[in-house]
Amino acid sequence: MRAVTWQGKHDVRVETVPDPKILNPRDAIIEVTSTAICGSDLHLYDGVISGMKKGDILGHEFMGRVVEAGPASGLKIGSRVVVPFTISCGTCYFCARAQFSACDNSNPAEKQEATDLLFGRPVSGLFGYSHLTGGYPGGQADYVRVPFSDVGPIEIPEGVPDEQVLFLSDILPTGWMAAENADIQPGDIVAVWGCGPVGLFAIQSALLMGAAQVIAIDHYPGRLALAAGLGALTLDYSRTNITEALTDLTGGIGPDAVIDAVGMESHGFAPDNLMDAAKQKIGKGADRAHVLRMALMSVRKGGRVSVPGVYGGLADKFPLGALMEKGLQVRSGQTHVQAYTKDLLRRILEGEIDTTFLISHRLPLEEAATGYKNFRDRQDEWTKVVLKPGSAAPTGPMGDK
Repeated sequence: MRAVTWQGKHDVRVETVPDPKILNPRDAIIEVTSTAICGSDLHLYDGVISGMKKGDILGHEFMGRVVEAGPASGLKIGSRVVVPFTISCGTCYFCARAQFSACDNSNPAEKQEATDLLFGRPVSGLFGYSHLTGGYPGGQADYVRVPFSDVGPIEIPEGVPDEQVLFLSDILPTGWMAAENADIQPGDIVAVWGCGPVGLFAIQSALLMGAAQVIAIDHYPGRLALAAGLGALTLDYSRTNITEALTDLTGGIGPDAVIDAVGMESHGFAPDNLMDAAKQKIGKGADRAHVLRMALMSVRKGGRVSVPGVYGGLADKFPLGALMEKGLQVRSGQTHVQAYTKDLLRRILEGEIDTTFLISHRLPLEEAATGYKNFRDRQDEWTKVVLKPGSAAPTGPMGDK
């Protein structure tokens, strides 16, 4: 089969690789009909996430049709499913509490000493996202093996377009959980840093949850225009002192809640951020915490801070004093996707949530390298890339070419 493979920094290639096989009774094999390039994939593309190996198959936003199912899968051959990017067993201490991204059984602790050093304890397994998260082959491919397929995938009715539901795999639940973690109350003023896909879904979610005003912060005109189209007030950080603007817009108090939808590769003009970028480039610490620092300093006293943006290492000059003295609440984490998909699918089918407005480009799988390069370098025009693997016949147990 064909798959998008990681070969090194800024080097992804579509290669022919072995077809996946059923390894466990709870496995299923999915023929991928749509997959997407995520902003988190750019962290791998930029080489700032450790644990990658040449030849690793990328991609954690995908959906498709079941072509093989183990005896304990629970999926029927022929069913259309969206697959969460988090791999979760459904029965461990954390899964039992609907904390699926903390699953203890999909990324065994004894095999993840490097993860322990960075995170304290391993996160769950993730598709296509380094050997720190299990080393599972991803979904930017013709086919993918889905472990614990009786827990994660959600069945999609026939006739519903892929693009309407594809983002249930990650960015829609991530944006929703970001707004939920901000504990938005009716009438709140909420500031969101980053108008990429997660930020845009966080804006849409915050407004659905009753926010009186969402203030969107970015510097790409096209992305700010998408945020404005959702109903947000927009600020261009390259032209505006954001902390001062947020103070003015909130009568000197500050936003009730703030959301950092940028993460480890934030850009800015402060000396601290230039130092972060230099350290990241030479591998001394992985995170540029410019946005997180600004969010903590800008939110009102007693406010809430939500961090869906991905961080993967250590951060310097963290404003711990502001966090403590202002009495802030901070919530973060990989998304508990399985906890949200059923409700969000209902909202999509009822027309409450629009999921397709941010798609800018659709490419065949063979053009994945073009998609990655432009998604990174031309973010104003390339807001979301969907890849279409097509219908190449399998060469292994699913059929002969």
